[in-house]
Amino acid sequence: MEPRRVNASRSSDSDWQGEGGSASREEADDDAAAPPDRAGERRSHWRNLSAFWLLGLCNNFAYVVMLSAAHDILKTETNQTAALNVTNASRYDCNEISTAAVLLADILPTLIIKFTAPLYIHQIPYNYRVSLCIVTAAASFFIVSFSGHVTVSLLGVVFASISSGLGEITFLSLTAFFYSDVVSYWSSGTGGAGILGALSYLGLTEAGLSPRNSLLVMLIIPALLFISYFVLLLPPSSLPRWKFPTSYSLVDTSDQRPLLDEPSSQKSATSSHRSVADKWSIIKSLLKYMIPLSIVYFAEYFINQGLYELMYFPNIKMSHSAQYRWYQMLYQAGVFVSRSSVRCFKIRHIWVLACLQCGLATFLLVGVAYFFLPSLTLPGIFLIIVFEGLLGGAAYVNTFNNIAIESKPEDQEFAMSVACVSDTLGISLSGAIAIPVHNYFCCLS
Repeated sequence: MEPRRVNASRSSDSDWQGEGGSASREEADDDAAAPPDRAGERRSHWRNLSAFWLLGLCNNFAYVVMLSAAHDILKTETNQTAALNVTNASRYDCNEISTAAVLLADILPTLIIKFTAPLYIHQIPYNYRVSLCIVTAAASFFIVSFSGHVTVSLLGVVFASISSGLGEITFLSLTAFFYSDVVSYWSSGTGGAGILGALSYLGLTEAGLSPRNSLLVMLIIPALLFISYFVLLLPPSSLPRWKFPTSYSLVDTSDQRPLLDEPSSQKSATSSHRSVADKWSIIKSLLKYMIPLSIVYFAEYFINQGLYELMYFPNIKMSHSAQYRWYQMLYQAGVFVSRSSVRCFKIRHIWVLACLQCGLATFLLVGVAYFFLPSLTLPGIFLIIVFEGLLGGAAYVNTFNNIAIESKPEDQEFAMSVACVSDTLGISLSGAIAIPVHNYFCCLS
C-alpha cells in the first residue's frame, strides 16, 4: 500500500491547472506517492489505516442495526389490534406504521447536524465530538432494548442518528490530517458496518435471541469506537483534540506528516478564516457530485424503507420479518463490496449510477403495484437487492474519493464536511415519500 500524499513543494494553484502543467491531480498524487521512509512511520501509517476502517465500521453500525431491526421494532411494539386490522384489510402484509418512520428517526437528526455543522464544527475539538458519538451510540442500544413503546424506541433511534451523523462529519473532516488513502479505508469500514451490522442482527435473531437481547449484544460497538479513536489512531500534533482553538490551523508540526503540508502562503486559508463567498464557491464546485449522490440515495432508501416491507413472499417457510432482515443484509453486502472497490477501479460520472438506481426503484415500485415480483423467485429478488447495494456503495465511495483528489489541500476538510450532507438529504426525502406510499398500498383491499 502506497499512501498518496500532497506534494508540499507546489507553490500555487497554477501548478495544477491550465493547459501547460495540466497533469491531473490524480497523476500528481501518484507521482508524489511514497511510503513513509522509516519503519516506525510505516507502522504508524498502517495503524491509522486500521483505525479509520474501524471508525467507519463503528460509526455506521448503530444506524444499520436500527434499520435492520425496523420491522421488529414496529411489529412487536405497535398496537397489535390496529396492526392486525390493517393486515386483514389489505392485500399486503403491513405494519400499521411504515418502516420509513424508523428511517426518518434514523436520518433527520443527521440531516440537521450535517446542514449546520460546517458553520461551527471546526471550533469544537475532535475528542469532544468523538466522546459524544460514543455516548449517544451506547444510549441508542440501551433505549431501544428496554423500550416498551414505539415512541420510546424511536427516541433510541434518534440517538443512533446523532451518533452516526456527528461521527460522519467528524471522521470525514479528520481525513484531511492524514494521507489521502485513509478515505478509502473509512469508506470500506462504513461498508463493513452495513454487512456486519445487518448480518449480526440477522444471525443473533435466527439463533434464537430476542430483538431486545440482540441489541444489548451490540454494546460492544461503542467500546470498539473508543478503542479505535483514543488508542489505535495516531493523530498529528496539529489536530485540535481537547483544547478549544483560538486560531484554527491545520499546519503539521509533528513527524506524522499529514495530508495538509501546504505552503505558507496557503496556511491562513483554513475553514475558520474562509469567507462566505469562498465557502459558497467550494460548494458550487461540489454540486456535480453532491446532486447525483443525493439522487442515488433517494432511490436507494425509497426501495429499502418504502418497498422492502411490501416485497413479501407468503408461500415460503421464511417469515415476513426474516425476509425483511435478509433484504437488509444482502443490500449491505452489496454496499460493502462496492465501498471497498475504489482501489481497484474508480468512477468519475456519478450521474450514471443515479440513473441506474432510479431505474431500479421504478422497476420494483411497478413490481409491487402489479404483483409480478413473486414470479421472479426469491433468489431473483435477492440478486436485484445486491445490485442495488453495489450501486449505492459505489456512488458513496467514488464521490468522496473524487472530492479528496480534486480539492485543494486547504479546502479538503471543509469540502468533505459539506459533501456528506448529500446522501443524508436524499435519504430524508425518500423517507418522507415512502410513508404515504406505504399507506397507499396498505389501504388497498
